Amino acid sequence: MSIINEHDMLELLDSGFVSSLGLDVFANEPEGNLALSQHRNVTSTPHIGASTLEAQRRIGDEIVAIIESTLR
Repeated sequence: MSIINEHDMLELLDSGFVSSLGLDVFANEPEGNLALSQHRNVTSTPHIGASTLEAQRRIGDEIVAIIESTLR
């Protein structure tokens, strides 16, 4: 499932209608859309967009809750 159409987004970036884009995933991985991922106005964070201290703490809390509910 894609949220954006990568081909259309590339055209919007090239035209200047969209000034910049940040992506954490691509529709077809691991290859991805090279023209899009290498565009000068695209920042890609390969699956680390949620890698913050807050997110890691929440994940840890969820894992503990799952383990506790399994052991009950």
